[in-house]
Amino acid sequence: MELNDTAKVVLEKRYLLKNENGEPIETPEEMLWRVARAIAKAEENYGGDPEEWAKRFYEVMDRQEFMPNSPTLMNAGTPLGQLSACFVIPVDDSIDGIFKALWDMARVQKSGGGTGFSFSRIRPKGDIVRSTMGVASGPVSFMKIFDSATEQIKQGGKRRGANMGVLNVHHPDIEEFITAKWEEGVLRNFNISVAVTDRFMEALKSDGEYELINPRTGEVVRRIPARKIFNLIVEGAWRNGEPGMIFIDEINRHNPTPHVGEIEATNPCGEQPLLPYESCNLGSINLSKFVDEGRKDFDWERLREVVWIATRFLDNVIDVNSYPIPEIEEMTKKNRKVGLGVMGWADALFKLGIPYDSKEAVELAERVMKFIQEESHKASQKLAEERGVFPNWEGSVWEKMGIRIRNATTTTIAPTGTISIIAGCSSGIEPVFALAYKRANILDGDEFFEVNPIFERTLRALDLYNDDILNRVVEEGSIQGIDEIPEEIRRVFKCALDISPEWHVRMQAAFQKYTDNAVSKTINMPNHATKADVEKAFLLAYELKCKGITVYRDGSREEQVLSVKKTEKKKEDEKVRPPARYHRPRPRPRITKGTTVETRTGCGSLYVTINEDEYGIAEVFVQLGKSGGCAASQTEAIGRLLSVALRSWVDPEALIRQLKGIRCPSVGFDNGEIITSCADGVAKVLEKHLKGEFRKIKLDVKGVKPLTEFTGEEEEKQEQPRTRLIGGMCPECGNILEYGEGCMTCRMCGFTKCG
Repeated sequence: MELNDTAKVVLEKRYLLKNENGEPIETPEEMLWRVARAIAKAEENYGGDPEEWAKRFYEVMDRQEFMPNSPTLMNAGTPLGQLSACFVIPVDDSIDGIFKALWDMARVQKSGGGTGFSFSRIRPKGDIVRSTMGVASGPVSFMKIFDSATEQIKQGGKRRGANMGVLNVHHPDIEEFITAKWEEGVLRNFNISVAVTDRFMEALKSDGEYELINPRTGEVVRRIPARKIFNLIVEGAWRNGEPGMIFIDEINRHNPTPHVGEIEATNPCGEQPLLPYESCNLGSINLSKFVDEGRKDFDWERLREVVWIATRFLDNVIDVNSYPIPEIEEMTKKNRKVGLGVMGWADALFKLGIPYDSKEAVELAERVMKFIQEESHKASQKLAEERGVFPNWEGSVWEKMGIRIRNATTTTIAPTGTISIIAGCSSGIEPVFALAYKRANILDGDEFFEVNPIFERTLRALDLYNDDILNRVVEEGSIQGIDEIPEEIRRVFKCALDISPEWHVRMQAAFQKYTDNAVSKTINMPNHATKADVEKAFLLAYELKCKGITVYRDGSREEQVLSVKKTEKKKEDEKVRPPARYHRPRPRPRITKGTTVETRTGCGSLYVTINEDEYGIAEVFVQLGKSGGCAASQTEAIGRLLSVALRSWVDPEALIRQLKGIRCPSVGFDNGEIITSCADGVAKVLEKHLKGEFRKIKLDVKGVKPLTEFTGEEEEKQEQPRTRLIGGMCPECGNILEYGEGCMTCRMCGFTKCG
């Protein structure tokens, strides 16, 4: 394999077998042979030649044309032997059923897999528990138990566990579910998605109501406006990217085995809808490797060959796999689902000179995926001739069409975060997140530029490859404002935030059209995107028959690094040390100027006064509309402590993070924004003040001058703050995380938050 420095680091850190001292005991070449021979062993079951197929499997991996999912690379040919990436586990409405699911989850995650759950069968909060005559706590409370258990399990000793939590939009606890992750750190090991039905979407379109149904009794509890729930989903997605939406009826319209059961949930990144106890093994073809740059077209014949080899590879995985629990082995072998997908799409478009956000790119996406889908179906039909159809074939959609096929599904567009690093290409069907990075090597700490190789080649051809240009690309996160680079190059080499959300959705829909399962894709939005933008993306995804959608507004998560400034390596003398003496706050000035803002809380109107001196915020007064009582004294205390901290030079954003999201029993709404407590209300007012939102409001009060004069012209002149498309700092190597394919991934060390 042609491995760049990052790929070598990722392989050594995560994939190569190690001895008891943590030292690698195999080379990348030996790893590929280990995997190839382990998977080819299945050929013995059908009279095939394992050595011949091992050579073919090795070749497509060595040429970086195809890579299986991470558990297969890590575990094939080892005692663990668990090769699947994704599982769905049922959760029944009983203590026994819930904790059976918890036990099953632990077994799966210990073996290296990610788990998806539908909590829609659990009775709602406040419902009766007849065995004890007690009161049910609802699905969200049990999700927190699953989350806590996941925190203690590291997948296969190599990756932290990841979960998908799904709740049907008709569940009475849907509002609590949607807002569960509005507080930072809650359900941190879960992605959450609302399973939305056609009935709900029709009610939304007609501005009508829909029913909430108790899953225990099947009775309608109440009817509520669909718009109310949809607005909450949009609000959550705008805030921090969650919840996503799963269009559950569209998924079940494409369920190949409806006689076996109904699909209720997906795996952690949403691309694999599965029946209870199903698993799926995945692999991806590197489309960049099949571009003939001379002819500006794909090498369709070689692509066909690799699709056939990859389909056989993935079918073999089912036979040689080691399953964590018997129920999963039984269901997986009855349906034999595999998921062949793609990566390197953005790189392929770069080579072809086609902009990602163009009709030509969308049409080509349909053509490529249709080709892969049709060829994988043909390969699976050929396997059925050799090996027989999948056991649940009778009664399936395939039997009704008269097609004998080996696998109930063959295609999935899955996340490829770490395997795309090994393959040396862009991830999945996402646009690139940046054309150049300044990396910190996790082995020796040295910094270096990492540049997209196609972009680098293009710059060199234009005699523009130099440190000055690279620094500007890294600083700006895009080349769209660099005039030295020709416009036709800027048109092609666009990054994720250079592309409008509509084109992101249209690209996902193009691939979904010819994918059996679903598509893992993040609809990336700039920080200034509005809730209306999120709503538009959701509705377009439904209209274009996507099976789900995840959006992420840049900078919307608290742990994300917000500025585009260079991250300099901390020097030894910059380490945090306790001060020689305690800080004393600077004196309060005799005269201050400021703003008083009213915000509505569950306890009534809260008045927050923010005064500034020459150094910044000098004091904060907080007064609750209700006089006297404990609540009023507590809000006064918040103001006093904030004032002391701010005059002691404590970073206001650190204070905001501490207060934001604190909850009390009384929740309020202020201009459509949920205020979870008085402390939360103060934090949000401070945050808006720091962003300058109150400066735009001109007060027509004689004798009172605004803190800072603000005109429309000045607003236009001000440089708009930019944020880089990242999900925070990698906890393992300190480089930036990318949020794409429904997951946060570090493309330096391979760390991923989604298993």
